[in-house]
Amino acid sequence: MVNGGKLEAMLARTTLNREAYKALRRAILGRKLPPGRKLIVRVLAEELGLSPTPIKEALSALEREGLVVAVPHRGYFVLEPTLEDVREIYRLREVLEGLGARLAVENNGKILPRKLEKVLQRQRKAAEQGDIESYGDLDLSFHRTLWEAASNKRLLAVAETIDGQIRLLINSSAAIPGRLPSSLAEHEAILQAVAAHDPDSAEAAMREHVQQAGRALERFLSAREMV
Repeated sequence: MVNGGKLEAMLARTTLNREAYKALRRAILGRKLPPGRKLIVRVLAEELGLSPTPIKEALSALEREGLVVAVPHRGYFVLEPTLEDVREIYRLREVLEGLGARLAVENNGKILPRKLEKVLQRQRKAAEQGDIESYGDLDLSFHRTLWEAASNKRLLAVAETIDGQIRLLINSSAAIPGRLPSSLAEHEAILQAVAAHDPDSAEAAMREHVQQAGRALERFLSAREMV
C-alpha cells in the first residue's frame, strides 16, 4: 500500500511530466520548435523551469507519438517529415477519414452539418487573417468532428494515435502558398455532401481532400529537397 508521502510524490511527478509533455507538444505543433530542431534536455528544462526528469519523460512520450525522433548518440529531434512519411500518413488518412466521413453521415446526418459549418466559418476567418496556427487547429477540429460523429471507437482510437502527426502535416500544408483557398473549397465540398445526407459523396469528397493535401505536401517537400 502506498503511504501518503509516496502517493503525493507520485502525483507531483505525474503532473510535472504532463506539464512538460503539453508544453513541448504545443511548441512543436505551433512550430515554435520547428521540424528538425534538436531538443536539448538541459535547455528545455531551464526554459520550462523544470528538472531534466519530466523533460526526458515528455520526450519519450512524444517519440512514441511520432512527433520526436531519437537518434542514437545524437539525442532527440523534432520530426522532420520525409516524402515517405507523407505518403504513408496520407494513404492511411485517405482510407481512415473516407470511412469516417461515410459513417458520420450515416450516423449523425441531422446535427453534423451545423457543427461543421461553425468550424468552417472560423476557418475562413483564420485564413483571411493569415493565422496559420489557428487555421491548423480548426482544420483538425473539422476532421475530428467527423471522427467523433462516426461513432466508431476503434476508428477514433486510430485517428487519435496519429493525431499529432496529422496536425504537424496540416500546419505544413497550410503554410504552402495557395493551399488555403483549395483546402477551404475541399472542406466546403465535404460539408455539402454531409448536408445532402449522401455518404458516398461524403467519402469521395473527403478522400479527394486528403489526396490533394498529400500531393501538395509531396510537391512542397520535393521542391525543398532540390534546393
